[in-house]
Amino acid sequence: MDYKDNQIHMQENREDRLRKVKSILITLPKPETDKSPYFDLAKKYNVKIDFRSFIHVEGVPAKDFRKDKINLGDFTAVVFTSRNAVDHFFRVCEEMRYDVPADLKYFCISESTALYLQKYIQYRKRKIFFGKQTASDLAEVLKKHASEKFLYPCSDVATEDTMNFLQKNGYDFTPAVLFKTVVSDLSDLAEVFYDIIGFFSPSSIQSLFTNFPEFKQNNTRIAAFGVNTHRAVTEAGLIVDIAAPSPEAPSMIMAIENYIKKSNK
Repeated sequence: MDYKDNQIHMQENREDRLRKVKSILITLPKPETDKSPYFDLAKKYNVKIDFRSFIHVEGVPAKDFRKDKINLGDFTAVVFTSRNAVDHFFRVCEEMRYDVPADLKYFCISESTALYLQKYIQYRKRKIFFGKQTASDLAEVLKKHASEKFLYPCSDVATEDTMNFLQKNGYDFTPAVLFKTVVSDLSDLAEVFYDIIGFFSPSSIQSLFTNFPEFKQNNTRIAAFGVNTHRAVTEAGLIVDIAAPSPEAPSMIMAIENYIKKSNK
């Protein structure tokens, strides 16, 4: 069954699989504060919500990075798509004893990523630009700086959207793999079952089957965020019961809440 056929099959199955929700597993690290909307959701509907990251990030040591023959001093700007990219860029700079120049320009995928730079630099004294959430949001500001030589710190499973955007628009950029996405050990979850499991990346689906090759979905409802995650779920032969983003549910939390409203009547 190909992706499109599976999408149709998935739509047909959703209503048949509607069942009461008592427990949810979110495949992300537990929020650092109690202000997460997931905690509000748990309290509002009296459901148990656990957090467990199915993947984690490991930094590429400077000695391995040197093998790529990338000279940090050649670049006049950096494109950041995540906090991980920020952390590992400055880590590698420190390990290589490279002093980041004060006139280096920073182009960030979102304002939150840009603000995170304060952990490493004096924010107000640097040239920092940011978009709303995607590389294309940076299109206008990047046009004004088209002559820059960009470094793109990324993982070994770099976001194709950003790479494609930079390539398509002819920017002089170099991907630098500074961290790797690694499957987490989930063996302690072998006998634990949840009504809903929320996935946010294809790598998390890969982790599920690496840890549990014989996984059967049965009555477990799967929530998936993003087109690539949806595709990974269906290509694995599973059903997406809760899809986000959508016009009525732009976030995962809203999509899950909408489902609970139907299932827990």
